[in-house]
Amino acid sequence: MKRLSLVISLVMVIGMLLGACTTPTPATVVQTVEVPVVQTQVVKEVQTQVVVQTQIVEPTAAPVSPEQQLPRNETLYFNGIQWSPIVGWNPYSSSMNNGMAVTAKDAARVIMFETLYLYDMLDGKSYPLLADGDWVWNDARTEITVKLKPAAKWSDGTPLTADDVAYTWDTNLKYSTNAGNNFKDFIDTVTAVDPQTVLIKAKLDADGKAVNPLMLASFLDGVYVCQKAWTQTLEARAADATAFLADPAEDVVYSGPYHKFFADDTKVVYVRDDNYWGQDASMWGKLPAPKYIAHQIFKDNAAGSIALAQGEVDISQQFNSNIQVLWENYALPVSTYLPEAPYGIGATLPTAFYNLKSNGLDNVAIRKAIAIAVDYPTIIANAMTNQSATFDQVPRSLMNPTDGEQALYDHDAVKDLQWAGNDIEGAKKLLDDAGVKDTNGDGNREYNGKELHYVATCPAGWSDWQAAIEVVAAAGKKIGIDITTNFPEWGVYQTVVTKSDTPLPEGYDIFMMWSDGAGPTQPWGRIRHLLSSEFVGQAVNWNGNWGQYSNPDVDALIKQIPAETDEAKLKEIYTELVKIYLTDVPSFTLMYRPDLFHAVNESVWTGFPHQDDGTEPPVPPMICTDGWSIACLYNINLVNP
Repeated sequence: MKRLSLVISLVMVIGMLLGACTTPTPATVVQTVEVPVVQTQVVKEVQTQVVVQTQIVEPTAAPVSPEQQLPRNETLYFNGIQWSPIVGWNPYSSSMNNGMAVTAKDAARVIMFETLYLYDMLDGKSYPLLADGDWVWNDARTEITVKLKPAAKWSDGTPLTADDVAYTWDTNLKYSTNAGNNFKDFIDTVTAVDPQTVLIKAKLDADGKAVNPLMLASFLDGVYVCQKAWTQTLEARAADATAFLADPAEDVVYSGPYHKFFADDTKVVYVRDDNYWGQDASMWGKLPAPKYIAHQIFKDNAAGSIALAQGEVDISQQFNSNIQVLWENYALPVSTYLPEAPYGIGATLPTAFYNLKSNGLDNVAIRKAIAIAVDYPTIIANAMTNQSATFDQVPRSLMNPTDGEQALYDHDAVKDLQWAGNDIEGAKKLLDDAGVKDTNGDGNREYNGKELHYVATCPAGWSDWQAAIEVVAAAGKKIGIDITTNFPEWGVYQTVVTKSDTPLPEGYDIFMMWSDGAGPTQPWGRIRHLLSSEFVGQAVNWNGNWGQYSNPDVDALIKQIPAETDEAKLKEIYTELVKIYLTDVPSFTLMYRPDLFHAVNESVWTGFPHQDDGTEPPVPPMICTDGWSIACLYNINLVNP
């Protein structure tokens, strides 16, 4: 009876968790337990005259799969980063589809490959990792000097030196990697002064000033350092840049605390390097607590939510609808960084981008009409289950909801351009005034003699995004524009959307992608990635502006920000950019959300970051892997040691 009660309760929990999801969910959760079968083997006696010999047959041990080598009390389970099997381990490539190991950005993911510094979104500071102490600007603020920790070593035991840092930069430039493309306009040279000293020189403008001091800071905590010797090995076997970036790098040398254990289509597992240099007193002073990090690959958010509720996942970086019912109604040991809605720190702006080459989407009236007709309260209440501020609470702009960013633009100057949604009549008037009408009486409007039919899309299984896209499609129908939905697998989706050197194909008229969250370059970096034309034409573009918007006035304003120190002037520039964005509507924000979702189940591990947890420096809710958040791996411990 007790077991039946537990099963019924679990089914109820899952039902409430998935109530807002648009993907089908299982009615019940059934676990199958295999019971070993004892087999009896008859061994015949072999007789020779009066001598009897008995042969004892020893059982042969079944091979142990890598998965069976993961003791639960040594393994930290994740979900929500990896949605399909990995491709490889190449830290130079943005095509490895290896989210846990290869994610270089502000506050880079550093379980396998490491950066010079670790960014902490909670206090806005950067803390040394491979670096030894703070970086130092010269008086003219055109050069940065970084010292390296003498203890830092590669996984093969060799020292990590300034030559490695310099060669990494040269390689990023040579092969036009994402890092090379992102920083080439701002960094002139990276050189080794001596084995422990790196000198980074900025590119200068006509006045002899650094073109962009913000990007130098971003470089320090957002670009992996790779081993020179291994890089040269990779170069020797790669015929060209394409081969270099496509190499899966199974032999890669790394400096971080974890490395490849095994990977298949259900999970990817990393094992701790017990010789990791970071256990030196100059860094962490010990090894991270989990021996294994395992990332489950689920087909959708629904499966991930079930695993979180069952305690099969320790850290969930996905949208879990109605997350609060797990602790409020069922007293499960599940929690989020904030105990109340919105449960996380709003830092990023999931955005619907327009394919500006699609018929009609080159017309701002059509773009704005769709955007103002969308029912955002429904997206936030249902798709996000209130895990987002509303646009009435935080009116739309280019800024995230944090107080610091909200203070950077003049709210009164743009209030007439902002919208909160559900403005069906206003949208119809925009279209009518622009001559975009239904001339044949079929209920659908035409533009330049062609029916307006669009496909709105996002990755399959991302239930909150899918629900949001369905609301966008519904808005179109209310104003006489046919919008259907399609949800390709992430592996296909990311390949299509990040190719910016050709027009987007059919089926990608309106599509969702993310924006920058918190970091040393924000909000300038977010605005640049949403609007700058510099990314148009890139064969591999993980930076942004995926709709391929181009506006010279915007580009000029973006370029002014990094070197501007006058706060009043900065506010003026940011306000003008917000005005242009809300007027041109090349894309539109659908919700606010955390940089990363961070829900934890403390059935096995405890000590995760929570608001006011007393850690110093404060450990941010960045899934214990990104920037200073990796300190979490040294703070957690077992519930039952």
